[in-house]
Amino acid sequence: MDTPVAARDRILRATLRLIGEQGVGAVTNRAVAKAAGVSLGSLTYHFPSQTDLLRESLRTFVDTEIARISGRADRLGAGVDLEQAAEEVEKAIIDFAYGPEQIANLELHLHSARDPGLAETSARSVAAYDGLAAAVLTALGIPDAERHAPTVVALLYGLAVRRLATGDDSASGTADAFRLLLYGALPRTAEGHDGR
Repeated sequence: MDTPVAARDRILRATLRLIGEQGVGAVTNRAVAKAAGVSLGSLTYHFPSQTDLLRESLRTFVDTEIARISGRADRLGAGVDLEQAAEEVEKAIIDFAYGPEQIANLELHLHSARDPGLAETSARSVAAYDGLAAAVLTALGIPDAERHAPTVVALLYGLAVRRLATGDDSASGTADAFRLLLYGALPRTAEGHDGR
């Protein structure tokens, strides 16, 4: 017999899969309950409204991703160089370059523009990614890391959309894009060279 936590987790995973495979419109109570293997009563007990279900799906996805990526970022530590950081970013993306959950993540962020009930969760999610990017940039010695972090996050989101649009299931080129962006953020010396 399922524990309430296990049933809740299955509901959230099923919701993300449905969104990724069929879109937000496919998320009905019956479809999610069937995909998760739970009763309708169990679904509505955990998530009384559609907004609750979508909001919690996005939050859970992002929390899991932040934890996964933070593990890689923590291993970088102080004194890491830009080349190592670029390779680590690409490896982190390769682990999760393509699939229904990635599609669902992006779709839920877009849906939040139309659904005020999701807007706060979406904004917090982006802020969490910004914080992670700022930590990596700080470890690299990039000045104004917090100011540059949203640009890094936007680059990674844009690359995710490109991968999905082209059917690319790898993250090749991510390290190159990250390097290109970061070289522009490095401090310049009087001679015009970067400050490395």
